[in-house]
Amino acid sequence: MRPRWSVTLPVLVVGLWALAALSGPWLPLAPDRIDLPQILAPPSPEAWLGSDDLGRPVLDRLLVGARTAFLVGFGVVAVSALVGTLIGAVSGYVGGWVDLLLVRVIDVFLAFPGILLAIALAGILDPGLGNVVIALSVVGWVGYARLARAQILSLKQRDHVLAARALGAGHVRILTRHLLPLALAPLIVEATFGIAGAVIAEAGLSFLGLGVQPPAASWGSMIRDGVGYMLVAPHLVLAPGLAILLVVLAVNLLGDALRDHLDVRGPGRR
Repeated sequence: MRPRWSVTLPVLVVGLWALAALSGPWLPLAPDRIDLPQILAPPSPEAWLGSDDLGRPVLDRLLVGARTAFLVGFGVVAVSALVGTLIGAVSGYVGGWVDLLLVRVIDVFLAFPGILLAIALAGILDPGLGNVVIALSVVGWVGYARLARAQILSLKQRDHVLAARALGAGHVRILTRHLLPLALAPLIVEATFGIAGAVIAEAGLSFLGLGVQPPAASWGSMIRDGVGYMLVAPHLVLAPGLAILLVVLAVNLLGDALRDHLDVRGPGRR
C-alpha cells in the first residue's frame, strides 16, 4: 500500500504543470520583453525567478516553456500510442507473414538509438514544435507496438474471443470489442512513462537547437542559454532544470502508482 502523499504530491505537481500550460495564453505574461537594465538580475520581488541574459523574466518564460513541454509530451504520446497500438494489434492478431514483416520493421527501428534517430529526423525537418512531435513520434511508436502485439498474442486464444469468432463476429469487432479493451491497462501505464520521456527528449532537442526556435521559450533552450552564465546567474539553469526534474519525477511516480493499481496480480488482488 503506497502512502497517500506519494500519490498526492505527484498529482499536485502534474496539475500545476497542466494549469500553467493551459492557462498560459490568458495570463499577462511577457516572455519576450527585453529589459536591458535587468540583464542577469537575480530573483527579486519584481521578478521572482530573476531575468535572463536579455533581461527577459525567467518566470514568464518558464510558464511558456511549460506549455511547450505539455503539448509535446501529450502530443507525442497520443500519436505514438495510436499508431503503435494499431500496428501491434494487427501484427499480433493477423499473424503469419504480416506479423513477421511488422516485427522486422520494429526490429529495424530498435536497431537505432531512439534519441539519435530523433535528432537526425529533427535535423532533416525544419525546426519547430510540430516537427518535434513528428520526430519523437516516429521513434516512440515502437514500444507501444511491441506491447500491444504481446498483449494481443496472449489474449486472442481466450475463450470469449473464440466464442465471438464462432458466432461470426468480424475481425474489427473482435479487435475493438474483445481484445483491445483488455490490453489497454499496460498501454495506459506505458503512456504515462512516455510523457516523461517525451518531455526529456523535447528539452534535449531544444538544448541542441533542433526544437522550438527563438524567441519561443522551451525549458531545454532556457538551459542552453543559461549555461554560459552558471557562475554569475545560476538561476537561469536551476529554474528550468528543477521544472524538468519535478515534472518528470511526478509523471513517473504517477505511472508507478497507476501500474500498481491496475496490476490484478498485485498484493490484495488475488
